[in-house]
Amino acid sequence: MTKISILFILIFFSACNSIKHLEKNEFLIKSSVIELDTTTEFKSRLNKYTLTKPNSKIFGIPLKLHIYNLAKQKPEDDFNRWLNNKPKRKERLVKWLSQKQLDKLRDSYINLNKGIQKSGEPPVKLDQDLVLDSEDKLKAWYWNHGFFEAKISHDIQRDSVNQTAKISYQIKPGQVTIIDSISQRIATPSIDSIINKTKQKSFIKLNEPFVTENFEKERNRITNYLRNHGYYNFEQDYISYYADTINTDHKINLELVIDNRNKRLTDTTVKIDFTAYKIAEVNVITDLKNNINTQRVQDSISFKNYNFYSFGKKVNVRPEVLSDLIFIEKDQLYSDNQNSKTYNRIYNTRIFKYPNIQYVVDPEDSTKLISNIFLTPKKRFSLNLQTNASQSNIQEFGIGFNGSLLARNLFKNAETLELSGRGNFGSSKDASQDDQFFDIFEYGFDLRLSFPRIIFPFNTDRFIKSDMSPFTSYSLGFSSQKNIGLDRRNFNLTYSINWKPKKNITNNIDLINVQFVNHLNIQNYFNVFNNSFQQLNTIAQTNSAQVSNELFSDSGDLLIPSGTNQFISLIESEQISLTAEELTDANAIIERQERLTENNLIVASNYTYNFSSKKSIYDNDFSQFRARIELSGNLLSLLAQPLNLNENQNGNYDLFNVQFSQYIKPELSFIKHWDFDDGKILATRAFAGIAIPLGNSNSIPFAKSFFAGGPNDNRGWRPYDLGPGKTNGINEFNEANFKLAFNAEFRFNLFGNLNSAFFVDAGNIWNALDNVNDPDARFDGLEDLKDLSIASGFGLRYDLSFFVLRVDLGFKTYNPGNVDQKWFKNYNFSNVIYNFGINYPF
Repeated sequence: MTKISILFILIFFSACNSIKHLEKNEFLIKSSVIELDTTTEFKSRLNKYTLTKPNSKIFGIPLKLHIYNLAKQKPEDDFNRWLNNKPKRKERLVKWLSQKQLDKLRDSYINLNKGIQKSGEPPVKLDQDLVLDSEDKLKAWYWNHGFFEAKISHDIQRDSVNQTAKISYQIKPGQVTIIDSISQRIATPSIDSIINKTKQKSFIKLNEPFVTENFEKERNRITNYLRNHGYYNFEQDYISYYADTINTDHKINLELVIDNRNKRLTDTTVKIDFTAYKIAEVNVITDLKNNINTQRVQDSISFKNYNFYSFGKKVNVRPEVLSDLIFIEKDQLYSDNQNSKTYNRIYNTRIFKYPNIQYVVDPEDSTKLISNIFLTPKKRFSLNLQTNASQSNIQEFGIGFNGSLLARNLFKNAETLELSGRGNFGSSKDASQDDQFFDIFEYGFDLRLSFPRIIFPFNTDRFIKSDMSPFTSYSLGFSSQKNIGLDRRNFNLTYSINWKPKKNITNNIDLINVQFVNHLNIQNYFNVFNNSFQQLNTIAQTNSAQVSNELFSDSGDLLIPSGTNQFISLIESEQISLTAEELTDANAIIERQERLTENNLIVASNYTYNFSSKKSIYDNDFSQFRARIELSGNLLSLLAQPLNLNENQNGNYDLFNVQFSQYIKPELSFIKHWDFDDGKILATRAFAGIAIPLGNSNSIPFAKSFFAGGPNDNRGWRPYDLGPGKTNGINEFNEANFKLAFNAEFRFNLFGNLNSAFFVDAGNIWNALDNVNDPDARFDGLEDLKDLSIASGFGLRYDLSFFVLRVDLGFKTYNPGNVDQKWFKNYNFSNVIYNFGINYPF
């Protein structure tokens, strides 16, 4: 019997304890339903308003209730009862432990049981008051939706043997009341005119049901509109509605009332018309200090109708830069939206703390406001350092560090300059030749300069406005490895711009993205990629009679690198006779070696579009769409002949003695979450991407290819273990240039901060439109979709508020590469793949 079967049996038997803590006259609510002739969706919405929901269940099992029942209800009494159960037990324990330790033992017992109770869920007992309160809530819901004569009743069925109760609510909605007429009484003429002009956008419409929620929406709409069109003093409380429902035959006559504002004059309060204020002037204090009242302004500059003041010797940000961050303008009507844009834009530069914007009435013109913007600069320099210890399949033990130095506003352009570095010293799993403990090293740095505006040879103001939060970034990076794989050095250079045309849309363009990958130890290839070596070694041993014994070690294996290099040379020069199958396998090994050991020069540009309907980090019902396209080497290919670039032996062009990569790489990703309340969420994701080599390339660089498997992908396989196609992961690092991935998981809360999920993942990688000829690895048509690999399993997630620790247990449910048994049957922990991750996979 498998461990999973035992787990379900334990849960089954524990289900018998649901009522263990109930008194004889108490009943556990088994079900609470609404009897109404309408759709299931509508009933589900109404169920939220009842206070008699039974204990939450996970696949029909009240797991939280069982956890709660595991705890003692009166742990202190139980402990004291046990302690005094035998005459000399307390005396012996005090003698062995001391009175202080005995008290701590009692506290630990009490806290343990309270902790179990807190993690669980107490039984939901039948309570007549809660039933009546539920009726009132349901009646209120119907009243708020125009059913003023709705009648609610209930019925309770008690099972005295099992001490359970079933509750049903009967609802007779009656006839809905509709809006028959809308009149208005508005004291300020200018507001009355605005209301008449914007009536078509009203949430309250004639001949539609009376819904109280629409009144709140309409009050918000009117308030927002007025406060964005000059009415600085207007508040929602000035708006009220009066309804006439007497003898109207389920029709309602509404009156919208907007009174004048109150103004205090000496000892009396008077009513005056609202005023649409304009901005008289905008003053910006660029370096607010705590002791502002004791300091005098040392510098002032006027630029584009803005007045900049500083307590220092000079204004600390160039006025032409700072003015682009402010959307409050002289002679414009007061606007809440312009305020919000100014707040967010200034704060997002990371130069200032959250600004303080104040308004005062202009003493020279009572219809105008003076805007004072107070800015508090952040510290000019900040330093961050972190260290960590790690272990991987490469190193037994490693010590890592990373740090960053951030410099703000160095050149008074509101820019940020960030220098970050990282490093790792590790001890490899293979014995070091010089007996050093730390024998593998990795380090790198990145330099990033960011400006809060678009820097481009052409003026982009018509398309990318300053209120779209534009940024331009330049970055330079370098990383190096020693005794890790092929000892790679990586150089990168990026020039990018990004902006947000809408709150939920982000655009990013890498105008220049240059990456140079230099392998320093390609002779180590067959030590790193052992599967490739074993395949080549088998071919060599089979044909050992045709080659010199000098290629082999005393154990009969090919020497690395001398033996492998010479044997490959014999194959390429056709000095050895192989079978057709051996030649195909050997050519695949050679092609892979050449591709993974060649240096790469990537000169690319890419564009990314990202849409998300997520309103906040707590929003669990949203969709997200991401599209990205990358083009590399196309401009260089067009300029190759005019620039007289050298042709290599393959007929392709080199730049700086390295063949530059040319390809197009589009990607699409879609994520959708559904929130079913009570912590239950259905999350799905779909991904498709392909990298197609063009003119100057026959294949895709390893760094730009796709892989499958791992904690954020197909969780029945480890990273790089899946694919390509149905080759069954024959290499250590399996990658290809075409990928499809589909994921779905149902998330739910177990107890406390511990959550769980059941998931199904489907996907694979293939080679397409490149130089790989293995039919098992290629995608040649829709018929190859049968090679989609499927994983299923479950996971645990512990929520630490600032991040989530996650472990997923996946099973290879359908493995197209397993010839003997594609569909998996033996669900037990000996066949599980453990994937660990931080936060949710999608």
